[in-house]
Amino acid sequence: MYAVIQTGGKQYRVKPGDELSVEKLEGAVGDEVHFDNVLLVSKEDKLTVGRPVLENAKVIARIIRQGRGPKIVVFKYKRRKRYRKKQGHRQDFTGIRIVEVEA
Repeated sequence: MYAVIQTGGKQYRVKPGDELSVEKLEGAVGDEVHFDNVLLVSKEDKLTVGRPVLENAKVIARIIRQGRGPKIVVFKYKRRKRYRKKQGHRQDFTGIRIVEVEA
């Protein structure tokens, strides 16, 4: 059994027991999170597709960590103009573990 959920502007294919990193979610480590934007559910060779989401389906996950991703460097440069701008960025993320897919 698996489902496709949407969170943070991205779509993820999940099944119970999966661990993944998503955009920052509110909550502390150990809290449960419910995803209601379920786009697709596959159960025992039966595929159910929502238009655009399924009404009575949800995915339950548990927050396992809150953190920040690796640093990326943003460097802007204009030749012959003495313009250089260096900036760093670290994206916040939430690590979750999928507990259950309800369809």
